[in-house]
Amino acid sequence: MTTKIKSAGTKSASKAVSKTSGKHDYSQPLATNKHLLRWVEKMAKLTRPDAIHWVDGSQAEYEFLCGQMVENGTFLKLNQKLWPNCYYARSDASDVARVEDRTFICSLSKDAAGPNNNWEDPITMRHKLKKLFDGCMVGRTMYVLPFSMGPIGSDMSQIGVELTDSPYVVTNMRIMARIGKKVFEEIDKGIKRVVPCLHSVGKPLAKGEKDVPWPCNKEKYIVHFPETREIWSYGSGYGGNALLGKKCFALRIASTIARDEGWMAEHMLIVGVEDPKGQKTYVAAAFPSACGKTNFAMLIPPAGFEGWKVWTVGDDIAWIKPNAEGQLYAINPEAGFFGVAPGTSEATNPNAMASLAKNTIFTNVALTPEGGVWWEGMTEKPPAELTDWQGRRWTPEIAKETGAKAAHPNARFTAPASQCPTIDPAWEDPEGVPISALIFGGRRPNTIPPGLSGV
Repeated sequence: MTTKIKSAGTKSASKAVSKTSGKHDYSQPLATNKHLLRWVEKMAKLTRPDAIHWVDGSQAEYEFLCGQMVENGTFLKLNQKLWPNCYYARSDASDVARVEDRTFICSLSKDAAGPNNNWEDPITMRHKLKKLFDGCMVGRTMYVLPFSMGPIGSDMSQIGVELTDSPYVVTNMRIMARIGKKVFEEIDKGIKRVVPCLHSVGKPLAKGEKDVPWPCNKEKYIVHFPETREIWSYGSGYGGNALLGKKCFALRIASTIARDEGWMAEHMLIVGVEDPKGQKTYVAAAFPSACGKTNFAMLIPPAGFEGWKVWTVGDDIAWIKPNAEGQLYAINPEAGFFGVAPGTSEATNPNAMASLAKNTIFTNVALTPEGGVWWEGMTEKPPAELTDWQGRRWTPEIAKETGAKAAHPNARFTAPASQCPTIDPAWEDPEGVPISALIFGGRRPNTIPPGLSGV
């Protein structure tokens, strides 16, 4: 099927891929599921990529894609003595965070979208999107990226396939989810419904046009169709806008699936608390974004709690399901941490620092002269000179005069969860971990809420 896909003036997809990927021909489909093959072909006819790359999830493929991005300026390989197998990316200044105002839940009923979400009629939205996606991948490669949210083969896991023209997405998703051949094998079994996800940076390339390090489009749409369990994302290459297994699938679409099937997809961390006698109790906790969930998930018991341990299962999302006896069990659907870098340090979260010390992708942090990374709060005293997240010279004196930050406030690290020193031995148990309590918290403007200062 891939040999039939052409753009004006380009070679066939199979030739284009085999030429750029050396010995391995990534153009050959890795699945036999006729529904998947038909969908890929249909989306390729709409977006018209120059090539199709079926993602196998291997280390060799990861290194190949990272090497390509180093060549075109998307990635910088960091000092390997200081940061083994780590890469740095600098996004476009207009593409630095989730775009909530451009995120839509296009349910058949407006009421079904909920009171806090943007809604548009699904027929109207599909019409808009098809116009935007028409030819949006010309000059680029379409990556067919299969991913499992949760351990592959677990009854609690869900499967998706993201079609994307961004190798940055592929490499980050390799850390954040389980991807590759084993997921294709699950799809071929035909047991689980697959969530189709279509993503494009929205920057087609004319013949001979030179690409930019971070392609994106000013016009952005992150769209969910709950009834058909589809995700369409256009114009952004960053974070939750583009890594569609995260917020888009693991929270928004999964909440619809969970409602239909009798379980919950929640914005919750999961930890196991072990007492000095070795008895472990698992709890899930819900807190707003950017209020220290990761610190809680990787908590080190303070003085006075000798012999206690806190084990990390997940720092952001929990899928919770009752068993036949009514006991709640939970899995972390993700395989990595997509953490906010600023404020993370050896003082605030040493386990996070250990987690990101190798095999990590950093985005929009600052660069040190020796090829390392830095962000506000990482050390008590900032380095004498840095290159900031926009590629400009930065010094403490410049920051004092202008207020400029070295790292973007939403700068991120994408690190494997398996590298966390406190990762729970059962974090990938296909049955999940038993939940004994749910904790709910909120962000407070002060340490003590108004009206309680005298209590």
